Amino acid sequence: FLGIGPCNKRVKPVDKSASVTGIITPVKTPALKRLGQSIQRSISFRTEARPLPPMPIRTRQKASSFPRRRSSQLWSDTVDSMSHELSTKEIKRQEIIYELTQGEKQLIEDLSLVKKVYYEPMLKLDIMTESELGQIFGTLDSLIPLHEDLLARLEGLRGAEKTVQEVGPTMMDWFPCLEAYITYCCNQVGAKALLDQKKQDRRVEHFLRLCQESSFSRKLDLWNFLDLPRSRLVKYPLLLKEIQKSTPPEHPDEDALPEAIELIQKIITEVNLKTGEAECQFYRRGLCYSEDSQRVSEIQASRFLYCHGELKSTKGQKLHVFLFELVLVLTRPLAQDREGPAQFQVYRQPLPAAHLHLEDLPDGEPSSSGSFRGAFTGNDKVKNCFRVSTTGRTKSQSHSLQANDSFNKQQWISCLRQAMVQSRDRQAQTSHCKPSERLRGSKVAKIHTTVYSCFKGILCHF
Repeated sequence: FLGIGPCNKRVKPVDKSASVTGIITPVKTPALKRLGQSIQRSISFRTEARPLPPMPIRTRQKASSFPRRRSSQLWSDTVDSMSHELSTKEIKRQEIIYELTQGEKQLIEDLSLVKKVYYEPMLKLDIMTESELGQIFGTLDSLIPLHEDLLARLEGLRGAEKTVQEVGPTMMDWFPCLEAYITYCCNQVGAKALLDQKKQDRRVEHFLRLCQESSFSRKLDLWNFLDLPRSRLVKYPLLLKEIQKSTPPEHPDEDALPEAIELIQKIITEVNLKTGEAECQFYRRGLCYSEDSQRVSEIQASRFLYCHGELKSTKGQKLHVFLFELVLVLTRPLAQDREGPAQFQVYRQPLPAAHLHLEDLPDGEPSSSGSFRGAFTGNDKVKNCFRVSTTGRTKSQSHSLQANDSFNKQQWISCLRQAMVQSRDRQAQTSHCKPSERLRGSKVAKIHTTVYSCFKGILCHF
């Protein structure tokens, strides 16, 4: 995990009279804070927001684009004295629980800020309509009370000496509330598309740019703020696992923490699956067909997207390529109507993943179905290319495609390989099953969907 630099806050000297009366613990306050700072650097989870899958494949971002972090405070900064000694492991445990609590407080502040600084001014100034803002912000308002509830519960666990004994039962009791995230995250697919579309309006772009340049934004844009809930969701199992590592045997939390971790992981898997289905449906609706033969059954049967993004053809044409669960679809983006969703013209025949062949082309090697040379001025050597082809029930075809960089290329190759394996396994299972067994096979396919939906989250967010 990304650590936070050492704290420069000056540590107050220990009051000598306090040590005489025995109020100060054998772990003196300055040492406690130094230890807390060291632990904080190793366990901090305040990284930049990363959305849950699925998302388009993208290239690496420069480090300079990272937003400013808030100033951090340690649990040991809040403790002046203790009447009993704490072990190093227990201090670490308290620091992580405090990190969990502070994270809730910061999320509530950010979500409240979004409503006050973005939603309300844009509505009052008629920058967007109430309907458009409703689509973009979705059910954000409903998430704030959920996290205020958890914050109140966590703060209520702190004893007189600001230590927390059990946190597992509280998290177990609260986690079912997070099913509200299914609605919010599914809406984000269309929300992101609409926000990108509205940014073409000069008034919208100007307002959002002024907000991002203001100090309160910490260089985050509106979408970064809207995506914070999803980023927070995936941190819960990470934080609980760290707490579990610092929980000694026979502690009251020993049994509750594993149960809480299992519960939140199930919720994340469900949110992930439903979001993947929502994105698949969204982009499927945006496909335009020039021929009925392009409407292959695998497009409608697909339940999620492995990835999608821009690639170049042998002629240097920009294609937007979708790798659905069961089929690879090459498209050309159509001129976007300001008032309508993005549309994609299907290019050539879709390629079923079960019949797909993949070839990693070494740098400098032209394709057999056409040469990249001449398509790019001054490029004698072709880089970051791969070839996809298909044979079988339809006319054979081959496409050599170029990614933006080697990182982007490897993401595509990994996604394609997984889609090919999964589709062939499914096809083999279906062909060997008796009609009475196919119902059971459909249940297996559902499990596979969940597994690979989780996989693409790892793959598409390096």
